[in-house]
Amino acid sequence: MPEEFVPGTLDRSATTYIAGHRGLVGSAIWRKLDSEGFEALVGRTSSELDLRDRSQVFSFFAETEPKHVVLAAAKVGGILANNTYPVDFLSENLRIQTNVMDAALEHGTERLLFLGSSCIYPQLAPQPITEESLLTGHLEPTNDAYAIAKIAGILGVQAVRRQYGRPWISAMPTNLYGPGDNFSPTGSHVLPALIRRYDEAAAAGAESVTNWGTGSPRREFLHVDDMAAACLHLMEHYDGPEQVNVGTGQDTTIKEIASVIADVVGFEGETEWDTSKPDGTPQKLLDVSKLREAGWEASIGLREGIESTVAWYREHAGELREAG
Repeated sequence: MPEEFVPGTLDRSATTYIAGHRGLVGSAIWRKLDSEGFEALVGRTSSELDLRDRSQVFSFFAETEPKHVVLAAAKVGGILANNTYPVDFLSENLRIQTNVMDAALEHGTERLLFLGSSCIYPQLAPQPITEESLLTGHLEPTNDAYAIAKIAGILGVQAVRRQYGRPWISAMPTNLYGPGDNFSPTGSHVLPALIRRYDEAAAAGAESVTNWGTGSPRREFLHVDDMAAACLHLMEHYDGPEQVNVGTGQDTTIKEIASVIADVVGFEGETEWDTSKPDGTPQKLLDVSKLREAGWEASIGLREGIESTVAWYREHAGELREAG
């Protein structure tokens, strides 16, 4: 490997492994790379390759020797799942990340992109949240185990850069949504949960929908196809030890998002807010200055993204997961 790595166009003929290629993010990255002419994309389902099993992972890397790796595989879930099963979220994610990174290091992977989550930042981080906020305060208690695992992944990338000089990088997406999302009643995040709730209410001719809280918290949402485009851009244009925030740089209230979803699905009833239920963090907006400096900005508007996601949800309604 050259001492001085300069980011540039990735070799489209080289083996590129997408860990977690069936998930929301991984499947979008697969679609993006496939459309960009990558000829040797490799993916394995969890039944074909258990990333928690170290010997299986090392055997897979010995067989495929990927030049590029996107580490999008993770055990994920909403607040309820994270709060109920912290051991699972910590242990499984640490094993997945460590196994993949160690095998990639041993078998010569040149470029690895590790995907984290905006929950790595302190619960009370100044808004918008900059990359420098990492490890400056207490985490949100309901998903601290997951966050610690993701922070360990970032440090793993930084350690490989320091000790071995590999040009590995990390990206931290904001709230993602889009085709392939989890719409289950117990496992989904807020935007897909609202889509399902309003679509079912519209189909049933319900007079009202009740949402938790006041609707005042602000959240930033990024379409997963934008996320995939950002990942490729970073792999070809960015090299540095610090993680890069990936988002739109704009946020919207939950009430406004609910209104857009109701309009898109054709729900004509009333929306009520159960203020006895918690709101969660008032705001969680990422500072995306570093991403913009690298030459990338989101292009899919919120309404446009919600429209395409509703269309996908309706098309796949019969085959969606019913659990977390």
